[in-house]
Amino acid sequence: MRSPTQRAPRGRTVRKRRLYTALFAALLMVLGLTSTAAVARTDNSGLSVQAQTLTWTADNDITKYKSAPTTAVAGPTTIVFENSEATGNTTGMPHTLTFDTSDPEYNNDVTLNILANPNDDKGGKHTAEVTLTPGRYRYHCTIPGHGSMQGILVVTEGGGEDTTAPEAAAKVEGTTNADGAYVGSATVAVTATDAGSGVDKIEYAVGADGAWQPYTAPVVVDQVGTHKIRYRATDKAGNASAEKAADFKVVAPPTDDKTPPETSATVSGEKNDQGQYLGMATVTVTASDTGSGVNKIEYAIGDGAWTAYTAPVMVHEAGAHKVRYRASDKAGNQAAEKAVEFTVVAPPVEDKTPPETGAKVEGDKNSDGAYVGKAKVTVTATDADSGVDKVEYSLDGGPYLAYADPVVVDRVGRHTVAYRASDKAGNVSAAEDVSFTVARGGGVPSPNCAEFDERLTVFVGTVDTGIPNRVTNNRCRINELIEDEKEWTSQALFLKHVKSVTDKLLKAGEIDQREYNKINKAAKQSGIGKPGQTEGYRKIFDGTQASLNQWEQVGGGKFGLNADGSITSSTTVEGMGMLWFPQRKYGDFSLKLQWRDDAPGNGNANGGVFVRFPQVHDHPEESRPEWVAIKYGHEIQALDRPDGDMYKTGSIYGFDRVGLAGAGVTPKGTWNDYEIKVVDQHYSVYRNGVLINEFDNTGGQDFTPPRGDDPGTDGRRYSSGYVGVQVHGVTDVISYRDIRIKEL
Repeated sequence: MRSPTQRAPRGRTVRKRRLYTALFAALLMVLGLTSTAAVARTDNSGLSVQAQTLTWTADNDITKYKSAPTTAVAGPTTIVFENSEATGNTTGMPHTLTFDTSDPEYNNDVTLNILANPNDDKGGKHTAEVTLTPGRYRYHCTIPGHGSMQGILVVTEGGGEDTTAPEAAAKVEGTTNADGAYVGSATVAVTATDAGSGVDKIEYAVGADGAWQPYTAPVVVDQVGTHKIRYRATDKAGNASAEKAADFKVVAPPTDDKTPPETSATVSGEKNDQGQYLGMATVTVTASDTGSGVNKIEYAIGDGAWTAYTAPVMVHEAGAHKVRYRASDKAGNQAAEKAVEFTVVAPPVEDKTPPETGAKVEGDKNSDGAYVGKAKVTVTATDADSGVDKVEYSLDGGPYLAYADPVVVDRVGRHTVAYRASDKAGNVSAAEDVSFTVARGGGVPSPNCAEFDERLTVFVGTVDTGIPNRVTNNRCRINELIEDEKEWTSQALFLKHVKSVTDKLLKAGEIDQREYNKINKAAKQSGIGKPGQTEGYRKIFDGTQASLNQWEQVGGGKFGLNADGSITSSTTVEGMGMLWFPQRKYGDFSLKLQWRDDAPGNGNANGGVFVRFPQVHDHPEESRPEWVAIKYGHEIQALDRPDGDMYKTGSIYGFDRVGLAGAGVTPKGTWNDYEIKVVDQHYSVYRNGVLINEFDNTGGQDFTPPRGDDPGTDGRRYSSGYVGVQVHGVTDVISYRDIRIKEL
């Protein structure tokens, strides 16, 4: 390789190459041998510039181009990309030839993105005119899955491929003593030149085994001792120069410093309760010297060898550790060895598991499965990892409260207690709940509530606010405080009443401002108190899907919603089922509805209305929950069939029989008005406005009912309960509509 003094100036060399190229092109023209791949062009300087054609081809392969150039000469260039049947593409596979302009490691002055396939308008062969500059271009295919089709094009200034590595040199500067050592510090400057593709990068490394790092500025070495700085350079064609090194020595300036450096160390990291470091400890060593200055810091782990300290030391291995440290100054004074001791333990496994929760309901039960007088709910939570942080519960849809002691519920009616727990890692268990019924007992007086309403959400008339119908501090539910079934002479009086109730609830913190606004808005929407209201009857089925969704089907069959707002029974197997209204229990009431016999052919449908039966899901011993209504409530029969079952329309099934003569008959397909009126234990049944049956229970209220498949004939049943309608059998097709109820 020539020395810099032997090399011609770079600009002169380029001009000579361009001149030779122009003369060669002229000779070809004289001889008649001109090629389309090498046509002389003229640049702005008037010199001839070599034109070239570079061709890429592709076939069915998605891992590499079939052919691609590796080198080129700077200047105007015709790029040819062919992806055709002629190049071996028999599947119509598209490919692109794209020059990458996003990576600073490569030239990014040519924007090229050619999409080609054998079926395009050019038959898969495309050309583009570009101007290449010295350096390296990265090209690739951008079709998803074809990412491995890529390569590098090396462009030189001319004369062929660049195979010559750069020239690299280093110069050490600073004040030297008589021995040639640098006093205080030395500065190493590295340079590199390349007449081919140009210098791409320069690197240096400290010491015989130090890591290579980019060279961006002269390297200053001020540590006393002997040193080696290694260096090298790479050009844009990828040629790397041989490694060289500059060796020198740094000595301290003359000084009378006799004092060693001051040293200290700190240990940091996350600790447990015992002061042990979880997973890792970091040791940071510092040293200071007011005399000649700190020359070096060293550390050793345990009995290990001394190592130069350049950054905080991280210790990951579990166990007890000692890290020793020391420092020396530039005058050669060395501080006494010191040490820090600590323990590293494995970090605990991250807790991602929420606590396990459970709840137990206790109390005295009656035969109906209800708790007499009160029920006690005990919530438990366990967490084997970070431990339980808190337990919360919610009563009847109310806000979650901190759980400390068992929750005692003594309000008569159906209740739900939801519960959840969170651990110290922040994991929260999914909310679970238990539901149960509290029956009236001798020791707990009933709350003095204006109404009895166990619906899950607050209704004002028929308007559902969606707000939980929670039990308030006076043991009445919100719905029971809003007397929307009372006869109001004007809407203004009703709205004033609702505002008075909600004012008290808001002040007591039992509803928030949003709920306050929503309830008062629902009161206005309800229309209660306006002329023409329906005598206090509340529609519990109004012919809409939303209304039907508040009912629940148990047992066989189902009810389908019709376009006229009615529902019709259907079943594919013999066997009774029931659609019941679980939102509220009723005591004394007047239930009105319409029913229609829609049995096919000449037959008549067997149907009925169930009243005053208990919560069907409080009887897990019943494999068929619809039988809870028969065993513990009453069925008011709807049956106009002249033969078969002896209990006809208006009968209290199993207790009080009515024949066809007493029931009356309407033509099939005709709507019948039905009113079932219950006061205390007196039942009155009206069909189309005519009283067709009266029945009195004889056993009083809230007793232990008979068990077994037969409901018994002693007439004893409950003083309050739910209502529902019956699905009886395959041919017993019956329809219902306009179901409304008024508490008396």
